[in-house]
Amino acid sequence: MSECPHVPELPRPEPQPLSATCRECLAAGSHPVQLRLCLECGHVGCCDSSPFRHATGHYEETGHPVMRSFEPGENWRWCFPDQRIV
Repeated sequence: MSECPHVPELPRPEPQPLSATCRECLAAGSHPVQLRLCLECGHVGCCDSSPFRHATGHYEETGHPVMRSFEPGENWRWCFPDQRIV
């Protein structure tokens, strides 16, 4: 993994998750495939394999650039603007 210019700008420590699952999926009656955590604000959204792609939607609405997997045992991060693992 390599860093991008957005990683040093992230809040430290990492924000606490705002929920345990994708709230938008719950509200829509959908089931999230995998979860992603916004490293700017703690929003938890579903991945792009989920029907509604709420993590990507959160980025598009807020501009928060980096998220990480919110799945047990995974710690990889994704930068949306740079379109790469960081």
